[in-house]
Amino acid sequence: MSAFPRNSEPCLIAALALWAGAAVAAPPERVVSMNLCTDQLAMLLADPGQLISVSNLALDPLSSAMVEEAQAYPVNRGGAEQIFLMHPDLVLAGTYTARASVDLLRGLGIEVVQLPPADRLEDVADHMRQIGAALGRPERGEAMAREFETSLASIGHDGPAATAAMYYPNGYTAGSGTLSDQILSLTGFRNVGAEAGLTGGGILPLERLVMAEPQVVVTSTPYPGASRSEEILSHPALRQLRDGAAQAHVRDADWVCGTPHLLNAIRTMADARAGLEGQQ
Repeated sequence: MSAFPRNSEPCLIAALALWAGAAVAAPPERVVSMNLCTDQLAMLLADPGQLISVSNLALDPLSSAMVEEAQAYPVNRGGAEQIFLMHPDLVLAGTYTARASVDLLRGLGIEVVQLPPADRLEDVADHMRQIGAALGRPERGEAMAREFETSLASIGHDGPAATAAMYYPNGYTAGSGTLSDQILSLTGFRNVGAEAGLTGGGILPLERLVMAEPQVVVTSTPYPGASRSEEILSHPALRQLRDGAAQAHVRDADWVCGTPHLLNAIRTMADARAGLEGQQ
């Protein structure tokens, strides 16, 4: 025999359903991010005190657009043991972030949300919405996404395209199907890497870059010290090419992740294209 009156059972079931729904919808209280891009989105979208740790890369001024903000958080290096001892109820990671750590954390019963790299401008707004939802703040993620989409819609170029090349250590460049390629196209450029037949990222021989004679060259900021991979950026042929081409001074950190800071890179490239028209 039930301990509750028969006519109270529907009320009890309804109350349990409401309780279960509230439990599912409760925002996570202790969030750890172990990826540079989720670091920045979480810092922008989380409530005060909700985010308890970001990755050590968030403090790297050459790759992080939010170094000052990151200084307010303890950092982690993506180790499962270190993160587990922080007692998180949610971990944010990339799809390629420390896979062994991600698997171990999930095996320990911790929820892990993984964010893929942003390969298209459409992905950027989607990621804002995803992280906002994961943090239990979907309205905040939606507002950020809509603001990004509105800003993006105001940028474009209708005239003939100029040529531009992204050129990084070891001769690495961005080809077709990349976020960088889409940004160049949006701002009125033809991507030398894509025209060379590269899909995704790849190596562009210096000779081919020089022969393409791009009107704008975008390179990375060298790290302190000496690096064989960066020697190509000081090659006399590239230096001569850059002397004859316009330079787009874009912070590397603005290109790396699909965050609102990406608009800084987009606007810089749009200004570079407008500058070429002024020269012509």
